[in-house]
Amino acid sequence: MRVVSGIQPTGNLHLGNYLGAIKQWVAMQDAVADTGGACLFFLADLHALTQPVVPAELAANTIEMAATLLACGIDPARSILFNQARVPAHSELAWILNGTARMGWLNRMTQWKDKAGKDGASQSVGYFGYPVLQAADVLLYKATHVPVGEDQKQHLELARDIATKFNTDFAVDLFPLPEPLVSKAAPRVMSLRDGTAKMSKSDSSDMSRINLTDSDDAIVQKVKKAKTDAEPLPAAFDELAGRAEARNLVTIYAALADRTTDDVMAEFGGKGFGAFKPALADLAVSVIGPLRNRLAQLMADPEAVQAALAAGAARAADLAAPTLGEVHRAIGLQI
Repeated sequence: MRVVSGIQPTGNLHLGNYLGAIKQWVAMQDAVADTGGACLFFLADLHALTQPVVPAELAANTIEMAATLLACGIDPARSILFNQARVPAHSELAWILNGTARMGWLNRMTQWKDKAGKDGASQSVGYFGYPVLQAADVLLYKATHVPVGEDQKQHLELARDIATKFNTDFAVDLFPLPEPLVSKAAPRVMSLRDGTAKMSKSDSSDMSRINLTDSDDAIVQKVKKAKTDAEPLPAAFDELAGRAEARNLVTIYAALADRTTDDVMAEFGGKGFGAFKPALADLAVSVIGPLRNRLAQLMADPEAVQAALAAGAARAADLAAPTLGEVHRAIGLQI
């Protein structure tokens, strides 16, 4: 089993990022390593170039993101952690696969259609073609599984289409077809101010999210002021239908505590938010506090983070080289 996944280097990660992706990565890392497989997690700094960037910010965000992953439990001894740009084979394979991918396939990508309907003509060529780079990211390592959210499953289907066409066009059995890993344990974490909107760092209100760098006092205040309703919690999670904010807070509690939502309801059913919120705040502080402190230690030594990325990139490059060599031979670039 070989798992590959990437994340764009943006600053100021929040609880939604941790519970929805990073915590799942840590669990995968341990499970896959125990079976003798490999997990590759990369900072998608090449993907970041499809939109306008501030160079100093991109560089700083890459270090901060890597430090955050390390602080949250990604272990360079059990996984391969690197930033994409350090392994040029990603770019080379993406260019080669541009000859296999078809314009019609990319035009059907939902995220592109959303952009094209508004200002597609002003978007970069890279933004149109970045699903091909995503395909290269996973096919380069002959990934067997790719953790994806529901909104990214279409892009993985494209990677499978590209792999199938390449194998067929050149009469090779080179690329396996990667399977999606959609974790049912990964919650959809919503805003603390609006239970119908995802928690996001782009929200103008900092009170809408819990940042992984928030102090204990800030976490407590944000949970205390989170939007709720006046009704007590029922005995079962299904009974929270129509109560978006209440569902969100119970979901967050369950994810932080590694418990089911119904288990949480069994404990707090019949109680109001005056009892539930303090318990949630204490739990959030107990989980986020150590992550925040570890992150601060890592950010105080950016050279060590750089060294970890360089070591990971060397391991990734060693895995990538044989695949790229096979691709070259298949298409006639090596004679």
